[in-house]
Amino acid sequence: MKTVLITGCSSGFGLDTARHFLEQGWKVVATMRSPKPELLPASDNLVLLPLDVTNDESVHDAVGAAGPIDVLVNNAGIGWLNALEGTPIDVARSIFETNTIGTMRMVRAVLPQFRERKAGLIINVTSSVTMKPLPLLSVYTASKAAVNAFTESLALELAPLGIAVKIVLPGAAPDTSFGSNAMALLTANGGFPEAYSDFANSVVSAMRTPGAPKTLSSDVVDAIWRAATDPSAPMRIPAGADALALED
Repeated sequence: MKTVLITGCSSGFGLDTARHFLEQGWKVVATMRSPKPELLPASDNLVLLPLDVTNDESVHDAVGAAGPIDVLVNNAGIGWLNALEGTPIDVARSIFETNTIGTMRMVRAVLPQFRERKAGLIINVTSSVTMKPLPLLSVYTASKAAVNAFTESLALELAPLGIAVKIVLPGAAPDTSFGSNAMALLTANGGFPEAYSDFANSVVSAMRTPGAPKTLSSDVVDAIWRAATDPSAPMRIPAGADALALED
Protein backbone atom coordinates (compact mmCIF):
# COMPACT_ATOMS: atom_id res chain seq x y z
CA MET A 1 0.00 0.00 0.00
CA LYS A 2 1.38 3.41 -0.98
CA THR A 3 1.23 6.44 1.30
CA VAL A 4 0.56 10.04 0.28
CA LEU A 5 0.94 13.11 2.50
CA ILE A 6 -1.24 16.02 1.40
CA THR A 7 -1.03 19.55 2.80
CA GLY A 8 -4.01 21.90 3.02
CA CYS A 9 -6.76 19.30 3.44
CA SER A 10 -9.29 21.46 5.28
CA SER A 11 -11.18 22.30 2.07
CA GLY A 12 -11.08 22.44 -1.72
CA PHE A 13 -8.48 20.60 -3.75
CA GLY A 14 -6.68 19.15 -0.75
CA LEU A 15 -9.78 17.73 0.89
CA ASP A 16 -11.11 16.22 -2.34
CA THR A 17 -7.70 14.78 -3.19
CA ALA A 18 -7.47 13.12 0.22
CA ARG A 19 -10.92 11.58 -0.26
CA HIS A 20 -9.99 10.29 -3.72
CA PHE A 21 -6.74 8.65 -2.65
CA LEU A 22 -8.58 6.97 0.23
CA GLU A 23 -11.17 5.63 -2.20
CA GLN A 24 -8.36 4.20 -4.32
CA GLY A 25 -6.95 2.25 -1.38
CA TRP A 26 -3.97 4.43 -0.50
CA LYS A 27 -2.86 5.30 2.99
CA VAL A 28 -3.53 9.05 3.29
CA VAL A 29 -1.81 11.42 5.68
CA ALA A 30 -4.17 14.40 5.53
CA THR A 31 -2.84 17.56 7.13
CA MET A 32 -4.37 20.89 8.06
CA ARG A 33 -3.69 23.60 10.62
CA SER A 34 -6.58 22.52 12.84
CA PRO A 35 -7.59 18.90 12.11
CA LYS A 36 -11.31 18.28 11.65
CA PRO A 37 -11.99 14.52 11.64
CA GLU A 38 -15.56 15.04 10.45
CA LEU A 39 -14.33 16.24 7.05
CA LEU A 40 -13.04 12.82 5.99
CA PRO A 41 -14.55 9.34 6.16
CA ALA A 42 -13.38 7.12 9.01
CA SER A 43 -10.76 4.73 7.68
CA ASP A 44 -7.89 2.60 8.95
CA ASN A 45 -5.92 4.07 6.06
CA LEU A 46 -6.36 7.67 7.21
CA VAL A 47 -3.93 9.59 9.41
CA LEU A 48 -5.02 13.12 10.27
CA LEU A 49 -2.29 15.46 11.50
CA PRO A 50 -1.95 19.13 12.42
CA LEU A 51 0.45 21.00 10.14
CA ASP A 52 1.40 24.62 9.62
CA VAL A 53 3.74 24.79 6.62
CA THR A 54 5.09 28.14 7.85
CA ASN A 55 6.43 26.62 11.06
CA ASP A 56 9.62 24.51 11.13
CA GLU A 57 8.68 22.59 14.26
CA SER A 58 5.18 21.83 12.98
CA VAL A 59 6.56 20.49 9.70
CA HIS A 60 9.19 18.39 11.48
CA ASP A 61 6.62 16.89 13.85
CA ALA A 62 4.07 16.13 11.12
CA VAL A 63 6.53 14.45 8.77
CA GLY A 64 7.94 12.46 11.68
CA ALA A 65 4.49 11.32 12.77
CA ALA A 66 3.51 10.41 9.20
CA GLY A 67 6.22 7.77 8.92
CA PRO A 68 7.42 6.56 5.52
CA ILE A 69 5.61 8.21 2.61
CA ASP A 70 5.77 7.63 -1.12
CA VAL A 71 4.22 10.84 -2.42
CA LEU A 72 4.15 14.40 -1.08
CA VAL A 73 1.43 16.71 -2.43
CA ASN A 74 2.16 20.35 -1.63
CA ASN A 75 -1.30 21.85 -1.92
CA ALA A 76 -1.53 24.32 0.99
CA GLY A 77 -1.70 27.90 -0.23
CA ILE A 78 -3.04 31.41 0.26
CA GLY A 79 -4.96 33.23 -2.48
CA TRP A 80 -4.70 36.98 -2.94
CA LEU A 81 -6.40 39.41 -5.33
CA ASN A 82 -5.36 43.08 -5.33
CA ALA A 83 -3.16 45.62 -7.02
CA LEU A 84 0.41 45.75 -5.80
CA GLU A 85 -0.26 49.16 -4.22
CA GLY A 86 -3.09 47.61 -2.26
CA THR A 87 -0.93 44.77 -0.98
CA PRO A 88 0.69 45.43 2.41
CA ILE A 89 4.22 44.08 2.54
CA ASP A 90 3.33 41.88 5.51
CA VAL A 91 0.56 40.29 3.42
CA ALA A 92 2.97 39.72 0.52
CA ARG A 93 5.44 38.19 2.96
CA SER A 94 2.81 35.84 4.40
CA ILE A 95 1.77 34.71 0.91
CA PHE A 96 5.35 33.84 0.00
CA GLU A 97 5.90 32.23 3.39
CA THR A 98 3.02 29.82 2.77
CA ASN A 99 2.96 29.36 -1.00
CA THR A 100 6.69 29.36 -1.71
CA ILE A 101 8.76 28.87 1.45
CA GLY A 102 6.17 26.47 2.86
CA THR A 103 6.57 24.27 -0.21
CA MET A 104 10.36 24.33 0.14
CA ARG A 105 10.08 23.56 3.85
CA MET A 106 7.95 20.47 3.17
CA VAL A 107 10.28 19.24 0.45
CA ARG A 108 13.32 19.59 2.73
CA ALA A 109 11.51 17.60 5.41
CA VAL A 110 10.77 14.56 3.23
CA LEU A 111 14.00 14.45 1.24
CA PRO A 112 16.07 12.47 3.78
CA GLN A 113 13.69 9.49 3.66
CA PHE A 114 13.33 9.75 -0.12
CA ARG A 115 17.10 9.81 -0.56
CA GLU A 116 17.54 6.81 1.73
CA ARG A 117 15.08 4.76 -0.33
CA LYS A 118 16.23 6.25 -3.66
CA ALA A 119 12.56 6.75 -4.48
CA GLY A 120 9.74 9.21 -3.93
CA LEU A 121 7.53 11.71 -5.73
CA ILE A 122 6.86 15.37 -4.99
CA ILE A 123 3.81 17.07 -6.55
CA ASN A 124 3.67 20.85 -6.23
CA VAL A 125 0.29 22.50 -6.89
CA THR A 126 0.75 25.98 -8.40
CA SER A 127 -1.58 27.88 -10.77
CA SER A 128 -2.41 28.47 -14.41
CA VAL A 129 -1.88 32.22 -13.85
CA THR A 130 1.81 31.39 -14.14
CA MET A 131 1.07 30.34 -17.75
CA LYS A 132 -0.85 33.51 -18.62
CA PRO A 133 -0.66 36.29 -16.01
CA LEU A 134 -3.81 38.18 -15.06
CA PRO A 135 -4.22 41.64 -13.48
CA LEU A 136 -4.54 42.05 -9.71
CA LEU A 137 -2.70 38.78 -9.13
CA SER A 138 0.88 40.00 -9.34
CA VAL A 139 1.92 38.97 -5.83
CA TYR A 140 0.08 35.65 -5.90
CA THR A 141 1.42 34.86 -9.38
CA ALA A 142 4.95 35.66 -8.27
CA SER A 143 4.65 33.26 -5.32
CA LYS A 144 3.47 30.44 -7.57
CA ALA A 145 5.85 31.19 -10.45
CA ALA A 146 8.68 30.91 -7.94
CA VAL A 147 7.45 27.40 -7.08
CA ASN A 148 7.42 26.48 -10.78
CA ALA A 149 11.01 27.58 -11.23
CA PHE A 150 12.02 25.92 -7.97
CA THR A 151 10.38 22.65 -9.04
CA GLU A 152 11.97 22.57 -12.47
CA SER A 153 15.45 23.10 -11.05
CA LEU A 154 14.79 20.72 -8.16
CA ALA A 155 13.83 17.97 -10.60
CA LEU A 156 17.30 18.13 -12.14
CA GLU A 157 19.10 17.80 -8.82
CA LEU A 158 16.87 15.02 -7.53
CA ALA A 159 16.65 12.85 -10.65
CA PRO A 160 20.06 11.20 -10.02
CA LEU A 161 18.75 10.22 -6.57
CA GLY A 162 15.68 8.45 -7.99
CA ILE A 163 13.26 11.16 -6.81
CA ALA A 164 10.68 12.62 -9.21
CA VAL A 165 9.03 16.05 -9.10
CA LYS A 166 5.89 17.27 -10.90
CA ILE A 167 3.74 20.40 -11.09
CA VAL A 168 -0.07 20.59 -11.27
CA LEU A 169 -1.39 23.92 -12.56
CA PRO A 170 -5.10 24.47 -11.73
CA GLY A 171 -7.17 27.11 -13.44
CA ALA A 172 -9.70 29.32 -11.68
CA ALA A 173 -12.03 27.34 -9.42
CA PRO A 174 -14.82 29.68 -8.28
CA ASP A 175 -16.79 26.84 -6.69
CA THR A 176 -14.14 26.17 -4.03
CA SER A 177 -13.40 28.12 -0.85
CA PHE A 178 -10.09 29.34 -2.26
CA GLY A 179 -11.62 32.34 -4.03
CA SER A 180 -13.91 33.27 -1.15
CA ASN A 181 -10.98 33.11 1.25
CA ALA A 182 -8.99 35.42 -1.02
CA MET A 183 -11.87 37.93 -1.11
CA ALA A 184 -12.21 37.77 2.68
CA LEU A 185 -8.52 38.52 3.03
CA LEU A 186 -8.90 41.41 0.59
CA THR A 187 -11.75 42.89 2.64
CA ALA A 188 -9.82 42.47 5.88
CA ASN A 189 -6.97 44.50 4.37
CA GLY A 190 -9.03 47.45 3.17
CA GLY A 191 -10.17 46.34 -0.28
CA PHE A 192 -8.95 47.76 -3.59
CA PRO A 193 -7.14 51.12 -3.59
CA GLU A 194 -9.43 53.88 -4.83
CA ALA A 195 -7.30 54.55 -7.91
CA TYR A 196 -7.81 50.94 -9.03
CA SER A 197 -11.39 50.36 -7.89
CA ASP A 198 -13.22 50.80 -11.21
CA PHE A 199 -10.73 48.64 -13.08
CA ALA A 200 -10.62 46.06 -10.28
CA ASN A 201 -14.40 45.75 -10.11
CA SER A 202 -14.56 45.21 -13.88
CA VAL A 203 -11.92 42.48 -13.61
CA VAL A 204 -13.81 40.75 -10.80
CA SER A 205 -17.06 40.94 -12.80
CA ALA A 206 -15.34 39.38 -15.81
CA MET A 207 -14.04 36.55 -13.64
CA ARG A 208 -17.62 35.80 -12.58
CA THR A 209 -19.10 35.79 -16.08
CA PRO A 210 -21.46 32.80 -16.43
CA GLY A 211 -20.35 30.25 -18.99
CA ALA A 212 -16.67 31.16 -18.85
CA PRO A 213 -14.32 28.16 -18.77
CA LYS A 214 -13.47 27.18 -15.22
CA THR A 215 -11.76 24.51 -13.20
CA LEU A 216 -13.67 21.97 -11.13
CA SER A 217 -12.13 20.47 -8.04
CA SER A 218 -12.43 17.07 -9.72
CA ASP A 219 -10.18 18.32 -12.55
CA VAL A 220 -7.42 19.04 -10.06
CA VAL A 221 -7.93 15.74 -8.26
CA ASP A 222 -7.62 13.91 -11.58
CA ALA A 223 -4.42 15.79 -12.43
CA ILE A 224 -2.85 15.05 -9.05
CA TRP A 225 -3.87 11.39 -9.34
CA ARG A 226 -2.33 11.23 -12.81
CA ALA A 227 0.89 12.80 -11.54
CA ALA A 228 1.03 10.26 -8.71
CA THR A 229 0.25 7.13 -10.71
CA ASP A 230 1.25 7.65 -14.36
CA PRO A 231 5.03 7.52 -14.86
CA SER A 232 4.57 8.84 -18.41
CA ALA A 233 2.79 12.01 -17.24
CA PRO A 234 4.67 15.22 -18.11
CA MET A 235 6.29 17.32 -15.43
CA ARG A 236 3.73 20.13 -15.88
CA ILE A 237 0.07 19.08 -15.84
CA PRO A 238 -2.60 21.79 -16.35
CA ALA A 239 -5.93 21.08 -14.64
CA GLY A 240 -9.30 22.48 -15.73
CA ALA A 241 -10.83 23.70 -18.97
CA ASP A 242 -9.43 27.21 -18.63
CA ALA A 243 -5.94 25.95 -17.81
CA LEU A 244 -5.97 23.48 -20.70
CA ALA A 245 -7.03 26.27 -23.08
CA LEU A 246 -3.78 28.06 -22.33
CA GLU A 247 -1.85 25.18 -23.91
CA ASP A 248 -3.49 25.72 -27.33
